Amino acid sequence: MAQSLELLLIQFLMPDNDARRQAEDQIKRLAKDPQVVPALILHLRTAKTPNVRQLAAVLLRKKITGHWSKLSPHDKQLVKDSLIQSITLEHSPPVRKASANVVSIVAKYAVPSGEWPELFPFLFHSSQSPQEDQREVALILFSSLTETIGNAFRPHFADLQALLLKCLQDETSNRVRVAALKAVGSFMEFTHDGDEVIRFREFIPSILHVSRQCLASGEEDVAIIAFEIFDELIESPAPLLGDSVKSIVQFSLEVCSTQSLESNTRHQAIQIISWLAKYKSNILKKHKLIIPILHILCPLLAESTNEDEDDDLAPDRAAAEVIDTMALNIPKHVFPPVLEFASVSYQNANPKFREAAVTALGVISEGCLELMKQNLEPVLHIVLAALRDPEQMVRGAASFALGQFAEYLQPEIVSHYESVLPCILNALDDASDEVKEKSYYALAAFCENMGHEILPFLDSLMGRLLASLQNSSRILKETCMSAIGSIASAAEQAFFPYAERVLELMKNFMVLTNDEDLRSRARATELVGMVAMSVGKTRMEPILPPYIEAAISGFGLEYSELREYTHGFFSNIAEILGDSFAQYLPHVVPLAFSSCNLDDGSAIDIDDCDDEVANGFEGVSSDDEAHDEPRVRNISIRTGVLDEKAAATQALGLFAQHTTVSYAPYLEETLRILVKHSSYFHEDVRLQAITGLKHTLTAAHAIFQSQNEGAAKAKEILDTVMNTFIKTMVEDDDKEVVAQACINVGDIIRDYGYATLEPYLPQLVHATSLLLQEQSACQQIESDSEIDDEDSSHDEVLMDAVSDLLPAFAKAMGAQFAPIFVNLFDHLMKFAKAFRPPQDRTMVVACLAEVAQNMGFPIADYVDRVMPTVLKELASSDATNRRNAAFCVGELCKNGGDSALKYFDNILRGLHPLFGESEPDHAVRDNAAGAVAKMIMVHPESVPLNQVLPVFMRVLPLKEDQEESMAVYSCVSALVFSSNPLILSLIPELVNIFAQVAASPIETSEVKALVGRAFCHLISLYGPQMQPLLSALSPDHANALSTFSTMG
Repeated sequence: MAQSLELLLIQFLMPDNDARRQAEDQIKRLAKDPQVVPALILHLRTAKTPNVRQLAAVLLRKKITGHWSKLSPHDKQLVKDSLIQSITLEHSPPVRKASANVVSIVAKYAVPSGEWPELFPFLFHSSQSPQEDQREVALILFSSLTETIGNAFRPHFADLQALLLKCLQDETSNRVRVAALKAVGSFMEFTHDGDEVIRFREFIPSILHVSRQCLASGEEDVAIIAFEIFDELIESPAPLLGDSVKSIVQFSLEVCSTQSLESNTRHQAIQIISWLAKYKSNILKKHKLIIPILHILCPLLAESTNEDEDDDLAPDRAAAEVIDTMALNIPKHVFPPVLEFASVSYQNANPKFREAAVTALGVISEGCLELMKQNLEPVLHIVLAALRDPEQMVRGAASFALGQFAEYLQPEIVSHYESVLPCILNALDDASDEVKEKSYYALAAFCENMGHEILPFLDSLMGRLLASLQNSSRILKETCMSAIGSIASAAEQAFFPYAERVLELMKNFMVLTNDEDLRSRARATELVGMVAMSVGKTRMEPILPPYIEAAISGFGLEYSELREYTHGFFSNIAEILGDSFAQYLPHVVPLAFSSCNLDDGSAIDIDDCDDEVANGFEGVSSDDEAHDEPRVRNISIRTGVLDEKAAATQALGLFAQHTTVSYAPYLEETLRILVKHSSYFHEDVRLQAITGLKHTLTAAHAIFQSQNEGAAKAKEILDTVMNTFIKTMVEDDDKEVVAQACINVGDIIRDYGYATLEPYLPQLVHATSLLLQEQSACQQIESDSEIDDEDSSHDEVLMDAVSDLLPAFAKAMGAQFAPIFVNLFDHLMKFAKAFRPPQDRTMVVACLAEVAQNMGFPIADYVDRVMPTVLKELASSDATNRRNAAFCVGELCKNGGDSALKYFDNILRGLHPLFGESEPDHAVRDNAAGAVAKMIMVHPESVPLNQVLPVFMRVLPLKEDQEESMAVYSCVSALVFSSNPLILSLIPELVNIFAQVAASPIETSEVKALVGRAFCHLISLYGPQMQPLLSALSPDHANALSTFSTMG
């Protein structure tokens, strides 16, 4: 075989295609015999030309896996010895590298079985050889062996790391340093142990030195290995040293700001900054690296993009993504330098810098929303000026930024509608379609959260949009439809004059079937649902059938986005029709089921090719290659399917909510799907599943309450739902999903009471405790040892939802909640510490107030520990904090017994400013009045009524928070019924207050009856003397008072 094989190898390398093909066929036949291995080894050692030796090594690599177990011990030893000799003695680098590749395959089988004990000593010896070639090939082997026998290196890890560091610092050979860098990269991918990762930190200076040399010599593909290593270091739980981070950041900034480098290289550098912002943000703050980073990244936004360049790699796009990540993770450190950059750059002579100024503000609006809300005036000044810029690119960026503001800076942005909306209207007439499209996006986002404020603009807006629907490009029509949908939501019933015309136009879009028109059809389907929500059931139900029919027929067009919007359409129609939607359930529920059961659509690319055989050796491969483990190179998700699945999941929950008993035939399958989706890989689907489970439980309760075995079935479903929610609270890694689970649990407790809650109480309390301690899965943050405790952050929505559980428990359990509250109290109070932001402290105060209200007298044990915090919050600069504090002191006084009594003087002093002209917020004043009323009711003797009553009465009637009405008017009535002389001296004020309460459209009949009885008591005391006071009232007030006094 050996002689014929040598001729075939030579023939295979000939330029003649026919000769090559004949040789390939013969080689494939011979390669099936295990004896091809020693024959190839012979040619690897003895062939005269390097090309033949390299070809022998490549074929060996492909065939050795299938034949190794069939070789005799003698042949196996021959293979191992020959490979070592080839690596040691071979002069040709390509042959050495090909032999090294064979070694990595043989080692996969020979090392674990103990058949090659001499391999590691050989590698360690070669890596320290005086010969540069041997050092280099040994390092190449270390790299390749990590893929096949990585675990075998573990006993030698310390020695190996020392060796790699020494080779990185090799003073005589750049090739050795580069090979060492590659080897470090390979071992970093393989290493997951924290202690092993920590040891690589000392490599950083050498890695940076080698990478800089590679960049200088044009070896960018090697230099970016450094970024792969840094990526592993950053993502590992092991802490990075400050000096190391500074060096990495400095190098990354050098690379990403060097325009002569390849886009991919610069992108890798920018990504390192992104990972640091995401995983190690505290260390960036500690070492004052944020401003230097932004000083480089913000100007990158102004860099021109090469038209041939991949958009995802473009430096301006990548920089925007990193600034967004930084804003989300460290907002208060990002906003000032970005605002400074924008303030300077928006007047720059270079339009790219003017564009960058407004792009930067748009990009940070999600992460820095609180700071931007506080600085809307200067921010809007920049963006609205850019909207009038002579350059299209600047106007487009400004429209984008306004859209971002409208999406994230609610509700504050809407208060600027008088300046913003006319600017957007002007932009709708822009000469550029791109600016128009972004302006429609801005308009849609802005109008979505408007209410009656939109009415003065309605005619002007709808005139333009209806014209645009008929005369614009397809893309503009689609964004135009989104804008009309937002306007319909804002205008509500006022949209009715335009609804008929819009709906007629949508009929034309909802029958389009060409592929390029399906997105427009999807938008039209969505818009019809939004218009239906605005105009309501009475006007919409008679004209619905053709739209329902069109939506169902569109489902068969195999366009995921159309199916997604169709589910949204059916959800809206279910909401307006209620149980009348039941007639459509047999048609639409199966469609939602089919979307929910779609294949996830994961697309995995496998990289199992060999560079050296890509040019003609494909045919030589055989099925023994199945033994080689392919490397997963990339995982991508078809987001269209994901969005469709989320919309379908949401639809099932809404169908159950709005049709209740009629949903019975679909309950079981819906429950199965929602439980399955509650652990889906993507949070959007999980969120809809968690929300839908609550609606499904409500439907099940209605369905089973009238059935004989209904109680058992309802309990089974409740078990499933509650266990899913509890598991989500503890194990889900998304804060929004966990918050929704907490909200649902709170609703269930309030809806079904303590008897329903009791079986789940231990698990619920455990989950709540974990969340308050910030130890659940969704609260796991970076584990840097240098975290600043005083700057730790959490999701406000999540913690509001968690803290709301405590009052829900208290309401269901009353005083029985006391032994549970004692274990949660300290965890809650850590959020009230002085360094915590105002929203944390008011969350605690609001929670304590409701617990005090619902738990009752056991709150007395906590008065001394919470009162100082609550009194301090009475003087907060934030109205919400003052309001909650006033409510809290009232409840503490009401239920705190003698423990609260000693604080009365301090409480009255703290409340007094809230009654004055300096207090701008009606709700704060109402809660202060409620607190004083509760104090008077429990301990009238401890309240100086002669000083308090005139101030108290001056703020009545209540203006905004009617939840305080019963406490306030019960107090006033009690004083009247007891003929308290101080209250009777205020009869004119009393009559006026009682009349306003009786005529109020927002006060309850219970409250009105209460003041009616008190008024009757005044009549019984003073009779005719009251007539002048009644005559002074307006007819409406007098009639209302008369009505309720008669009822009283």
